[in-house]
Amino acid sequence: MKESLPIILDIEASGFGSGSYPIEVGLALADGSCESVLIHPEPEWTHWSEEAASIHRIKREMLLREGLPARVVAQHLNALLAGQTVYSDAWGFDSTWLSLLFYHAGVNQHFKLDSLRRLLTEKQATYWGAIKDQVVRTFKLTRHRAGDDARLLQLALRQVSQL
Repeated sequence: MKESLPIILDIEASGFGSGSYPIEVGLALADGSCESVLIHPEPEWTHWSEEAASIHRIKREMLLREGLPARVVAQHLNALLAGQTVYSDAWGFDSTWLSLLFYHAGVNQHFKLDSLRRLLTEKQATYWGAIKDQVVRTFKLTRHRAGDDARLLQLALRQVSQL
C-alpha cells in the first residue's frame, strides 16, 4: 500500500504585516505530488513589500499576468481538500491569508487548516530545523516558493517521523 502523507499548505504573500495578502498557494498532497498557483491581486490588494519580494522573487506584474482570480483558487482548493485537515508551519500567517482569499472569493472554505507543530513530538521538534536544512540540501528545493516550501515541509515531516 502506498504511503499517505499529511497534506501541507504554504502561502507566499505580498508582505508581512497589515495590508498583506496571499500571492501564491502551494500544496504537497497526500500522494507526494505538489502544485502551486499564483493569485491575481484583488483591486483593493495594493500593499507590496519589496523586502518580501526579494525573498519570494515573485513580481507583482507576474501576478497580474499569470495569477488566477481568488474565486478560482478558492474553488480549486475546496475541490482538492474538502473535508480534510491540511497543515501549515506558519499557521498564524497562513490562516489569515487563507481566510482573506476565501473572503474575497465569496466562497466558504471546506477544509481545516491546522498547525504542523501538532504533528511533532517534543523530540521531533528538537530536530526539526536541522532536518529541514538537510532536506533542502538533498532535494535542491527552491525556498520561498509555495509549492517547493510545502514539499520541503512534507519531506522533512516524513524524515522526522522516523525518529
